Amino acid sequence: MTMLTRRGALAAGIASVAALSLPARAASKTMVGALRFTSHAPSFVAFERGYFREAGLDVEFSFFQAAQPMAVAIASGDVGFGVTAISGGLISLAEKGAVKVIGGGLQEEKGIDGQLILASNAAWEAGVTTPAGLKGRTFGNTTAGSSFHYMASKIAAAEGFPGGIDLVPLQKVPAIIGALKSGQVDAWTIVPHIGKPLAASGAAKQIGWVADYLPDYQVTTVFTSAETAANDRAQAEAFIAAFAKGAADFNAALIDRTAGDEAAEEMTRLIHKYVYADEDYETAKPKIVNGAMRMNQGAALNMASIGDQLDWFKAEGLVPASVTMETLVDGSFAPAI
Repeated sequence: MTMLTRRGALAAGIASVAALSLPARAASKTMVGALRFTSHAPSFVAFERGYFREAGLDVEFSFFQAAQPMAVAIASGDVGFGVTAISGGLISLAEKGAVKVIGGGLQEEKGIDGQLILASNAAWEAGVTTPAGLKGRTFGNTTAGSSFHYMASKIAAAEGFPGGIDLVPLQKVPAIIGALKSGQVDAWTIVPHIGKPLAASGAAKQIGWVADYLPDYQVTTVFTSAETAANDRAQAEAFIAAFAKGAADFNAALIDRTAGDEAAEEMTRLIHKYVYADEDYETAKPKIVNGAMRMNQGAALNMASIGDQLDWFKAEGLVPASVTMETLVDGSFAPAI
């Protein structure tokens, strides 16, 4: 990979966290970090249907555009819980004793449309019609050690050209979308509620599925500060319980379709309050429905996938080799897969 794969590239984003002393949680509010993605639906459902309130949590959302800033906010105590991908920044904060993964969120599952591998129109016209054509091409990334970095590396390794994709750091998802549309980057991977509309509109071309390379990938996890996990167990348990109820509702309505058409419509309208909220409902609806992926039942954690991710971060030199699963994960809050 490029020089962006070195641990030093993470330092600027997390250096200020090293000396943090985590402030006490405000008694009246529980701040929850989120992205405006369908993949964050369990939190939205738990809020809208009162599951957080029933669990004794007064929740307010804090929205982010990338994973690493959310991890830093949780470590600092500005946010209580987050749901996002495992990143090098998150692991480094766990190594410093600042955060813990306590549950699972989104997971790739064969048979359910998941994250797409996209090529720009310019790259497609130049012959990049499958992931095998990505050797030597540019790939959209937020920061070194992001989930995009991990997926790109795994795709390259599987196709036989490890180190053959040039990562372009663009910090935020909207910037990557713009770069892909304009041909400034050749490829990207992204969740279906964003990827499918890009492909359907002709703004990019789909060339594969992430699930073909990472079939059981634990895409997102629930995490909190190490302080909360260790010393405020009741709050963490309450959050996981409410989040799991939201995930179960989401799966029943939009994945397994066991709740019926009316429930699917209600769920889609609920999510629209947070995802594509600037678009009219009829425009947003197919994007939300087509973007639905499996949420882990009971907020369970796929430990094999997390272990693979941790091993990759260590092998790339993005985090210290001494980091263990116990450093990153507190498995006492949710079941393991």
